[in-house]
Amino acid sequence: MATDAFEDIVADFEFMDDWEDRYRYVIELGKAMDPLDDAFKVDANKVHGCASQVWMQHYVENGVYRFDGDSDAMIVRGLVALLRKLVNGVPVGDVGAIDITAELTRLELASNLSSQRSNGLRSMVEKIRDFTAAQ
Repeated sequence: MATDAFEDIVADFEFMDDWEDRYRYVIELGKAMDPLDDAFKVDANKVHGCASQVWMQHYVENGVYRFDGDSDAMIVRGLVALLRKLVNGVPVGDVGAIDITAELTRLELASNLSSQRSNGLRSMVEKIRDFTAAQ
């Protein structure tokens, strides 16, 4: 149940032979993402459990879930961009039906991220789950 934007990323990953290319791709996704306004870089939006600074600003617009995010680390910023491609634009009630971890597994991230980054990614997924479950 991934979005078309995420399916495009999965297809792009299939053409890349090594993780270095994929790593650069993820970084480029993060660079292409608009920065989060400094007004939203507050403790309430901070993702705890990440080694780097990460913020996520969640909202619902016309019944559709969206979040904006940012990080001070390039690869983590790219991971934020990946998550945005996966869940942004999905009806808020349907986000819970997406197995985010399984979708990310399709990109083989777990075996190529440090344990700290993997923990941070899990914390970001938990933030998405907590917000959408409360809606």
